[in-house]
Amino acid sequence: MVSEHAAQVLVASNRGPVSYTLGEDGTLTSGRGGGGLVSGLSAIGPDTDAVWVCAALGDGDREAVRRTDGRLDTADTGGQRVRMLDIPPKVYADAYNGVANSTLWFVHHLLYQTPLEPAFGTEFREQWASYETYNRAFAEALADEAGDGAAVLIQDYHLALVPGMLRALRPDLRIGLFWHTPWAPVDYYRLLPDDIGRQLLRGILGADRAAFHTHRWADAFTACCTELLGGTGKTRIGVHGLGADADFLRERANRPDVDERLAELREQIGTHDGAPRKAIVRVDRTELSKNIVRGMLAYRQLLTDRPEWRERVTHVAFAYPSRQDLAVYRAYTARVQEVADEINSEFGTPGWTPVMLHVKDDFARSLASYRLADVALVNPIRDGMNLVAKEIPVLSENGCALVLSREAGAYEELGEDALVVNPYDVTATAAALHEALTMDTDDRAARTKRLAAAATALPPQRWFLDQLDALRNV
Repeated sequence: MVSEHAAQVLVASNRGPVSYTLGEDGTLTSGRGGGGLVSGLSAIGPDTDAVWVCAALGDGDREAVRRTDGRLDTADTGGQRVRMLDIPPKVYADAYNGVANSTLWFVHHLLYQTPLEPAFGTEFREQWASYETYNRAFAEALADEAGDGAAVLIQDYHLALVPGMLRALRPDLRIGLFWHTPWAPVDYYRLLPDDIGRQLLRGILGADRAAFHTHRWADAFTACCTELLGGTGKTRIGVHGLGADADFLRERANRPDVDERLAELREQIGTHDGAPRKAIVRVDRTELSKNIVRGMLAYRQLLTDRPEWRERVTHVAFAYPSRQDLAVYRAYTARVQEVADEINSEFGTPGWTPVMLHVKDDFARSLASYRLADVALVNPIRDGMNLVAKEIPVLSENGCALVLSREAGAYEELGEDALVVNPYDVTATAAALHEALTMDTDDRAARTKRLAAAATALPPQRWFLDQLDALRNV
């Protein structure tokens, strides 16, 4: 049965545009989300009938759903209509941690230590049943909220089964799925149990369009469909490389709080022989795919091989903890800290700290680091896109050399003007850092200009509207 609130444009994602905190006195405080989806959805304008379907993520969200029918107060959501789903905590944990983040993420980022993992047994099958239940809840909510012939844009690997489930419920809808991570090559994808690998693909192929950040990921998906199912059927395959939001970044990066942090960072980095030290900047969450440890090892190799850089350069590393409910992520975060401490112990002097590691999330400080960066180090093992690689050239005040992994999705658009590295090759990455630090000023400025232009070619609003237009024209 279609809701009286039926919408013509729907977005579905695990995380929504609002979150709630429950106070000890029972009061609920709402906070707005950020990111490309929030910005992109704003592009459709207030006159378009739209709704966002998402999951309740914490106690505050669940309480907000209990006090309503899950349709949240638009005063809390910035005017955006939101349907939040209170999925049972055990089901959610199994689906989100057990399948999405501990299986699908690992497969598509090629992260498994295959002598030991994965081992798909009874526990995984139980988690997969929860993943199906979680996806079904989204499909049913979307079917309920969508008007006749509505356009539905489903987001990411958390919801891979939703297109097929929704197609069965509402064949009249235009359904699109955007996959934000990489897609694994066929041989690696086949680590998944055969039946589940096929079920996942069929779920996605329930969409009219399946879209990716790069042609490489789209081609890998097509190859898996061809190998396991004989093709992609009637589903169209699209590529939409999400770009940086230049207007937002430039406005936000010049507010007083960023200016204050910029002054603090410059003071902490300091000078050597009267000249400001160079800054190699990285900003990441401590996800296993981000390759932070090898980046630090490359910096240590630079200081070893090129002693002339000692006391003349500082590695400003923001590594914000991520997914700390998973033991492997906690161990990785600890290893990042250990390596930073080892480098500082080996090379540090009373007036110079080689690695400035920050682990407390601070968006204003991240933007400040973008402004002062001489070199940006973006060396993921594998990444669907990597917006940091696009954002730093937009904000860098004096031009920034980009050291970029060829395994980042951003390589497809930025590779020509970046110094491209194999993310596993520490020695070559150290050499690229030296090349970046010694790059001619004019060359660096010209590269930065071209990088910024490529990085902002498809900002979030255009990215969203392009997908919506393509879906409506299928």
